Amino acid sequence: MDAVDPVVVESAAVLARHLRQGRDRRLAVLEWFAEAGGAAQPRAVRVPEPPLAAVREAVVWVLRGTVSHRLMEVARAAAGAGEEAADALYEAAGRLLAARPYRGAAHPALVRAALEADEDVPEGADFKGIVHLVAAIGLGAQEVGADALAEAFATYGWFGLTAEDWAQTLGAVERGESPPVDWGLLQENGDVLGPVQRASDEQLLRARTVLGGLRMFYGLYVMHALFMPDTPALAALRARIDEWGMFPVLDHVISLSLSPRHFAEGLAVCLEPLFDGLYETLMEQLAADPDLFQLPGDETGAAGFMETWTRILREQTIRARERANTSGEGP
Repeated sequence: MDAVDPVVVESAAVLARHLRQGRDRRLAVLEWFAEAGGAAQPRAVRVPEPPLAAVREAVVWVLRGTVSHRLMEVARAAAGAGEEAADALYEAAGRLLAARPYRGAAHPALVRAALEADEDVPEGADFKGIVHLVAAIGLGAQEVGADALAEAFATYGWFGLTAEDWAQTLGAVERGESPPVDWGLLQENGDVLGPVQRASDEQLLRARTVLGGLRMFYGLYVMHALFMPDTPALAALRARIDEWGMFPVLDHVISLSLSPRHFAEGLAVCLEPLFDGLYETLMEQLAADPDLFQLPGDETGAAGFMETWTRILREQTIRARERANTSGEGP
């Protein structure tokens, strides 16, 4: 009797772990792909890769059900269909966004400062302005206008530019005072399925690497709001992200959730060269200063870092209780 290939045995085992009764097979494939990309435990059997054609199929299936894809379908249906279609586009897009309201996170540095000063935590960006970007994809940027597009771009916080910054830039383009913009790129980037369908196996594997790295860097950035002790290495990583003006963008596209649906959406985003470039920049910074959890003057390393963080959180909790009791909000 011929021996069974160990890879076949392990593949069957990992699929069985994720394929529960009544669950769609494609979600199990995505969890398998995510698990295969994780760090292997010492002396553990390495999880084999699932068939990448099945991964591609699963990602496309998830994306078809997202609000982003539905918005693009609404936008394309309105293209060239006249003023009534434009009104219908705004109405339909507004309904979709209202059904899944979303507000970005406030900048961690602002949150931390507010908590330290016993002030209200600021709210993040409201994403209702994204409806103008949807309209631009369906109707054309010229039909939507510079002011509306400025509001949409500012919603994402791209490159740290405000709505006023975008309005000045786009207004100059509209008046012919700046070089023209190839708005066709907007339509191309609105295609959420095409890049995944065209991606090679190597690109899917690379996107998984980029997604895993950016999730780690984004998590470290966010933890700054929760009184995580600062170190030169952590500050340098945050500075790199700030130089790119990318925290609001990461906040929109990177999820710390481990659900297969969030994983699929993040994987599709990380096919974009912009995110690959940011990942490389942050990995270079990490290589230059890898002591993320080394507090200056503390020779205990990560243990001392965690002890300090635990103490700070305990102190902040006591302060919060005292404030609540003083204001009459406590029990």
